[in-house]
Amino acid sequence: MLDTLDAPTVRTWSRLALTALGQAREEIDALNVYPVPDGDTGTNLYLTVEAAAAAVERCFAEHAGEPDLAAAAAAMARGALVGARGNSGVILAQLLRGMAEVLARGGDPALLRQALQRAAEAAYQAVAEPVEGTLLTVAAEAARAAAGTAGGLAETADTAYRAARTALMHTPEQLDVLAEAGVVDAGGRGLVAVLGALADAVAGQTPMGPVALRQGLGATGLAESCEGHERPAGPGHPAFEVIYLLDAPDDTLPALRARLGTLGDSLVVGGGDGLWSVHVHVDDAGAAVEAALEAGRPHRIRITHFAEAAARAGKRARTAPEGRAVLSVVSGTGLAELCEQAGSAVLLADPDRPPASAELAEAVRRCAAREVVLLLNDPELRAAAGAAADQLREEGVRIAVLPTRSPVQGLAALAVHESARRFDEDVVAMTSAAGATRYAELAIAEGESWTMAGVCQAGDVLGLIDGDVAVIGTGLAETGAVVLSRMLAAGGELVTLVLGEGVPTGLAEELVALARKQRPEVDTVVFEGGQEAAPLLIGVE
Repeated sequence: MLDTLDAPTVRTWSRLALTALGQAREEIDALNVYPVPDGDTGTNLYLTVEAAAAAVERCFAEHAGEPDLAAAAAAMARGALVGARGNSGVILAQLLRGMAEVLARGGDPALLRQALQRAAEAAYQAVAEPVEGTLLTVAAEAARAAAGTAGGLAETADTAYRAARTALMHTPEQLDVLAEAGVVDAGGRGLVAVLGALADAVAGQTPMGPVALRQGLGATGLAESCEGHERPAGPGHPAFEVIYLLDAPDDTLPALRARLGTLGDSLVVGGGDGLWSVHVHVDDAGAAVEAALEAGRPHRIRITHFAEAAARAGKRARTAPEGRAVLSVVSGTGLAELCEQAGSAVLLADPDRPPASAELAEAVRRCAAREVVLLLNDPELRAAAGAAADQLREEGVRIAVLPTRSPVQGLAALAVHESARRFDEDVVAMTSAAGATRYAELAIAEGESWTMAGVCQAGDVLGLIDGDVAVIGTGLAETGAVVLSRMLAAGGELVTLVLGEGVPTGLAEELVALARKQRPEVDTVVFEGGQEAAPLLIGVE
């Protein structure tokens, strides 16, 4: 257990926070009734943290894998600021910036408590008209509880997380619109996920997972909150959401805040040192941008018309390109060729850097099709794909994300794809084929670790079946044989072997012979996949 927060823990925190928000994204979107019931808070927080996590990864690459705490925390904060989406995203970015300011001095328990306090203060300062019962309240209560502890790093982080959960439960008592909808605050729910990820990272645990924290949310309340996806701002709400990054001297911000405050509401300005993220709801979007031009240089300007968003999406749907495409995400050139031969477009992913939601969305756009089936072939891409799909649907693309967990499941889905069928029928057939394919892979352990099959050491060969470590061996051939034998014990008609880069000669022949001996009726096919991460992929249909 850690005594002092360090850069690798910040990296783990950013990854776990992204996973937690990915799991809870749709739930948080459904809770979104304040300040505007547009059903996007979960998506906005996910995209903000996705940018933060990517910035941390770049920081590690730039420092040859060994940045200090100050650099990692600053990268996470800056990434969130640059990628901030929506009101909640800008506030979260400001929270991270406040933490980074203190963590630049170190990461002992006392400084972590100070960092949480500074984070809450910075968030309140960023919001023009702070409202209790929101993310701000949750942050303040988390910081207050942490300040009252005298324990170590893990106790401090866990106390903050638990206090945030409790504060979230009370948000409907502080904000009438939440009580009327029977939900807790969406932004606060997102912050609970982020603080839970921090507690897990510090304690060295797996993610706590989604937390069911809807207070008094029955079937009616859930239905009402889910309608936020469709409801534009009603009477009394400004017409536009305007958000942009602004390069401007710090001393110009008071005048900008004052000007934007007269134009609209939900004003949040976060950042510092010449770079700011500005969010505001206004009726005159042009005036909001003109105010930025008076202060400095605005860029990455995004303007959303609440009332017309649905109408624009419908228009795009009617004018979108015709046809259907399948897009497969793979990491080996051989796998890419196999998918292309089966009629799929391909996004060739870096095995060390999974594609973000923006990359997935752009790859789908390049397909130039009205209907797209997206084969992920990796469970880690599910959250990013969900965020990309939401954006693409607004652009008029009919998209189905098949959460295939391995390339062998993706190949099985491609084998039954027929573009002549109706879209829904094709998706059902592909999903069924993928689901009927059991999958396994071999991997090389990078270090000592606890697994479902016991403790492994660096260099051990791990045999994973359906995502869990089932076998720990010393050689590829022997481990592959054990894994394949276990899979064939449950039956099957077709075995698919996909060989990774640098696999020793003869491995495929040994496994084919084993399959024929154990199950003579089973057909076996072998492909050169060229993937780096897994020496061998196995599929049994």
